[in-house]
Amino acid sequence: MKSSTTRLDRFISQHSIYSISDTRLLVAQKRIIVDGEAAHSTHQKVTQFMHVELDGHSLQDNKPIYIMLNKPQGIVSATKDSKHTTVLDLIDHPQKDELHIVGRLDFNTTGLVLLTNDGAWSRQISLPETKLAKVYEVTLSKPVTEEYITVFKEGIYFGYENITTKPAHLEIVSEYQARLSLVEGKYHQVKRMFGFFQNEVLALHRVSVGHLSVAGLESGQYREFSID
Repeated sequence: MKSSTTRLDRFISQHSIYSISDTRLLVAQKRIIVDGEAAHSTHQKVTQFMHVELDGHSLQDNKPIYIMLNKPQGIVSATKDSKHTTVLDLIDHPQKDELHIVGRLDFNTTGLVLLTNDGAWSRQISLPETKLAKVYEVTLSKPVTEEYITVFKEGIYFGYENITTKPAHLEIVSEYQARLSLVEGKYHQVKRMFGFFQNEVLALHRVSVGHLSVAGLESGQYREFSID
């Protein structure tokens, strides 16, 4: 993912006929406008979604894009794949090639996938410190018992990484179905947690990430949303 912040003089040299050294005079003559205000320094930062004008001509007017998709089974969480349909193939958007995926799902896992062109936002919600809850509906091969609730809350040791999972909240929905809330996303974590009980996960569906929910979206459907 490319850096979304650069110095004004570098930005001008990359997007116009003027050089880095020319930018000082352009600033002094108030010919550069950044988000409606005359630029004040050659070193001021230009971020991905700032509107920049030079002599009345727009050099950048990017808009942030946020999309949620209800991923069907058998779709790859990737932007390109030579053999399989990707989540990006399901989206009809003029700027879809600018999007990246926030929090991938396995090939057979269904549910909420987030896509954006806003690298700062995707990094923020992916940070472990954010402790953003991810909720899954799980269908299992064996009955779920009350013991699972206690063990998941205490955390499960993964020997390969030498870590113990953070406390997770499990709700028993029916004999073979559960609803699980996690604040982390280790490799195949849900399947491995139920694997502690030798209980195979037959179906896995991500319902939500934080306050963002897939509710109302049919399988394969997507919609844009705002973070404001």
